[in-house]
Amino acid sequence: RIVLADDHAVVRHGLKQILADEFKRATFAEAKKIAWSLYAQQSVEFYCGCRYNGNRVDLKSCGYQPRKNPQRAARIEWEHLVPAWVIGHQRRCWQQGGRKQCARSDETFRRAEADLFNLVPSIGEINGDRSNLSFAWLPQPPTQYGACPMVVDFKAGKAMPRPKVRGMIARTYFYMSQRYGLRLSKQERRLFEAWSRHYPVESWERQRNQRIACVMGWGNPFVGPVDLRSCARSFTGKGKND
Repeated sequence: RIVLADDHAVVRHGLKQILADEFKRATFAEAKKIAWSLYAQQSVEFYCGCRYNGNRVDLKSCGYQPRKNPQRAARIEWEHLVPAWVIGHQRRCWQQGGRKQCARSDETFRRAEADLFNLVPSIGEINGDRSNLSFAWLPQPPTQYGACPMVVDFKAGKAMPRPKVRGMIARTYFYMSQRYGLRLSKQERRLFEAWSRHYPVESWERQRNQRIACVMGWGNPFVGPVDLRSCARSFTGKGKND
């Protein structure tokens, strides 16, 4: 189960100055600091379900076996479900200088890159192996990472996540498409529609949606409604949501 920290934990990490109405100015680096705090209370890695403490992964907790890079497998990295590469390649700035140029010059890219709904804690090796590969249904059994039910097909250029998170991934893609104008192929849309139907919203996903909404000032509508009035006064600012 993916569980997030309470609002006061976020405040204790010194992040209350980034209020919901100011989040659009947050950088990717600032977003990662907030993400660490949001997941701090009961830290569970996204793709395999391993527990972690700080940035160190307890690989035994989910039976993970490194495929090739044990050093990177031992640490948590922040994964873009919709890769920054995919977001950037649909924008002119990428052709003018890649990700750094987009981060410098394109406000829409900066906001998408820092969007907390699109960030999840990942085992570093999985983050590296998945890279910018698209998600897909794959026929092969998950054997690459021990008991971790993640499949990366390097030859096909595709990745298949564990069933527990497929619905959330689909709803994140729909959200990113709607909010930032990300284009989805017909094949992607069909896959994500199927995943969203077959793997409906669970309580942990609703909780995550609410917590992130208290930071960003809005929720993912594909997950469900949020109540900004319930956000802690000390966290959301001067009671502006009352």
